[in-house]
Amino acid sequence: FVLDFFFEEKQNLRFDDFLGQTFCTLGEIIGATGGHLEKTLSGIPGKKCGVIILTAEELSNCRDIATMQLCANKLDKKDFFGKSDPFLVFYRSNEDGTFTICHKTEVIKNTLNPVWQPFTIPVRALCNGDYDRTVKIDVFDWDRDGSHDFIGEFTTSYRELSRGQNQFNVYEVRRDMGVTLLSFKVESEYTFPTSLHYMNPYQMNAYAMALKAVGEIIQDYDSDKLFPAYGFGAKMPPDGKISHAFPLSGDNDNSSCVGIEGVLEAYFQSLRSVQLYGPTNFAPVINKVANCAAEITDGSQYFVLLMITDGVISDMVQTKEAVVNAASLPMSIIIVGVGPAEFDAMEELDGDEVRVSSRGRLAERDIVQFVPFRDYIDRSGNQVLSMARLAKDVLAEIPDQLLSFMKTRGIEPRPALSSSPPRPLISDSLPLSPLPPLCSPLPSRRGHLFGTWEERTDSTRGSPSSSLIAAEAKEAHQTDAAGFSSLTRLLLFPPPVFSSRSHPLLQHHFPFALRTTSGTEP
Repeated sequence: FVLDFFFEEKQNLRFDDFLGQTFCTLGEIIGATGGHLEKTLSGIPGKKCGVIILTAEELSNCRDIATMQLCANKLDKKDFFGKSDPFLVFYRSNEDGTFTICHKTEVIKNTLNPVWQPFTIPVRALCNGDYDRTVKIDVFDWDRDGSHDFIGEFTTSYRELSRGQNQFNVYEVRRDMGVTLLSFKVESEYTFPTSLHYMNPYQMNAYAMALKAVGEIIQDYDSDKLFPAYGFGAKMPPDGKISHAFPLSGDNDNSSCVGIEGVLEAYFQSLRSVQLYGPTNFAPVINKVANCAAEITDGSQYFVLLMITDGVISDMVQTKEAVVNAASLPMSIIIVGVGPAEFDAMEELDGDEVRVSSRGRLAERDIVQFVPFRDYIDRSGNQVLSMARLAKDVLAEIPDQLLSFMKTRGIEPRPALSSSPPRPLISDSLPLSPLPPLCSPLPSRRGHLFGTWEERTDSTRGSPSSSLIAAEAKEAHQTDAAGFSSLTRLLLFPPPVFSSRSHPLLQHHFPFALRTTSGTEP
């Protein structure tokens, strides 16, 4: 059976047996040498009732479930009037070398070549998540009186069983008698409907929704559309080594995925190949991205790290130090918490109220934005609306964070790129009369885009043409020519001045082209 252990609490236990009973605390069992405690049973006064042996072992976080089927061939005949009634008993090896029964198959009556039904068993019940731990299997002939006849035994491991049906999974019980593994399948945690990683065929899980919501907006400001993607908190194949910063692509030499769809595909693929495992450590991934940002501090590139987690940070001290170090680099961090966990401690990283500090050092800038995804889920189940709400809030601070880095480093906007003379914005034959409003202006905390009219001579046509140059964000509208306000309504967007890597939008001016084809329609 499984119990939750709390170091700070006294957890009293009582064990009853038909021979007697005994009392102890869970702490006594945990604190005993090797987690192995012997207690004397008491029942009938003045009579020894025997000893009970209590063993405790910490369970791994492995929540996989294995499904397997076995058969046997030419087993020994044990019944006088029949053949045999065989069944299998599975034993898990304990840390002290002893064995504990973890599963029994059904009895197949009167046969020497039984085929047992497929059965499922939690992997941590079979081997506690240790792939190489010995699993012992005994073969018995069932007897009505309980004195089952021993036929034979063999040993294997979870790693061997997971290879499935092959020549290595034919086990000799005795001479000319064998047990064969017919099938073996593992359902990883992500396949459970209760898991946040569960891949519902009809809708995206919370991880995928957060990735898609933020990624589809921010990818527009990335020049090459290549996104390094990492996972943290998993046991890696084939040796089960725990990693807190592994590439989702599975390629240690190239962690980049093509577009957000590529990131999603790598995420789903990694769920099939790794075993999710705690704790939740943020510092390794933050440091990995910070190392990349430290190589390019001239303002030509800016890094945005999106982290999605369903658990509270386990390495808060190391994470705070990583954030303080990263605050002096061209990068921002977005953290999205999914699931029902309490994320109160995560607010400490979001320095809106109090700047993050570590070892007496304050972060140079506020670079972290944390939000719990559950606050943005639409009650009607509209995923598109939920994703839009999430993206709007988590990306709202990125432009200011980018500008704060540029200003503190004295990095000026790049000059406008030289280009060929612009094509006429408005036909020379059309008067500059106000156009009807097409949409209302979109406000921005950072002001509105404004434009200036500029008369240029088109060398190819010899006639003046008009162009609209969108410049930096300022707080006021300016109306310099007839029809200007109407035109700015069409071009009014919050200033897209951030980039996850390198992007021409970091340049000083953003030319927009608007051409009219008739006198009334733009």
